[in-house]
Amino acid sequence: MSSVLIEASAPTRIDLAGGTLDIWPLYLFHEGAQTLNAAISLRARCFISPRADGRIAIVSEDSGVRAEAADWSELLENHDVRLVARILHYFRARGLEVRTRSESPVGAGIAGSSALNIAVCGAVARWCGRTLADDLLLQIAQNVEAQVIDVPTGVQDYRPALYGGVNAVELNVDGVRRVALDVTPSELQERLVLAYTNASRNSGINNWEVTKRHIDGDRDVRDSFARIRDIAVAMRDALERRDWTAVGRHVADEWDNRKRLAPGVTTPAIDAMLDAASRAGAAGGKVCGAGGGGCLFCIGEPRNVPAIRRALHDSGARVLDFRIEPEGLTIEARVDAPIAG
Repeated sequence: MSSVLIEASAPTRIDLAGGTLDIWPLYLFHEGAQTLNAAISLRARCFISPRADGRIAIVSEDSGVRAEAADWSELLENHDVRLVARILHYFRARGLEVRTRSESPVGAGIAGSSALNIAVCGAVARWCGRTLADDLLLQIAQNVEAQVIDVPTGVQDYRPALYGGVNAVELNVDGVRRVALDVTPSELQERLVLAYTNASRNSGINNWEVTKRHIDGDRDVRDSFARIRDIAVAMRDALERRDWTAVGRHVADEWDNRKRLAPGVTTPAIDAMLDAASRAGAAGGKVCGAGGGGCLFCIGEPRNVPAIRRALHDSGARVLDFRIEPEGLTIEARVDAPIAG
């Protein structure tokens, strides 16, 4: 007997500048705040098929974890599957198996959990016959993730997952707006090198510590964020003018200021990797996400990219192949899957 199978996927991202300011209410203290990011082809994937017995099954192909229950309440506190369980709880979905798979390393800092969140939300909504406006889908994803990580989440990571492309996420008192930047993806892509540091990170902890220090009035943190805001504004202008020399300089400046936010943002291993890339010709480099591990990226002239890749590899990083991804969330339904259960 055949059944409907829903397949959905969403891209991860490289955050170019302005990260962490996208956490409410930080951006309200820095007028003109924005974050810049680029969706990349390392996607998070979700597969849904029906179960004949009405039970719920969640399978993570990355971790090898499988959890099954008659009701969401039995899965909500399961650390390995609680993101998916909470999405199923919101949509009141039953009688299905949800399989997930990510093409990014664990704890990579390239918004893998947010991409998975968008993919699962989109897939389950389709399964339930619901059509969600973009703003509602983004709100559900953001709030569910906050429930899972137990601290406030930022808003930037869900936009490249939903829309793809190269983006500015403008953060204002009247709301959050995503603007597609006039950047030729191939021109940016041929200048970037992405690598995994082989150390996972916890963005929830790093970002929340910095957020608390800002709200508590830490002048150094506030000043660093003011400079990060200004760098993002300048980088956006340089990107749209295709001034790659300036873009590289802004990446380096952003990282210099980000390292001042908290002691755990960088590590000796990360410093060694970025120093090696600089000697190989990188104009700038920074860790993706909150720092402390995960992925880093470097930018340089195309002629220097092979040497930058070798330098990162030789310093212990795992260089990742990717492309700038113009396509965001995709959802496909087909009738060919056997009923599970």
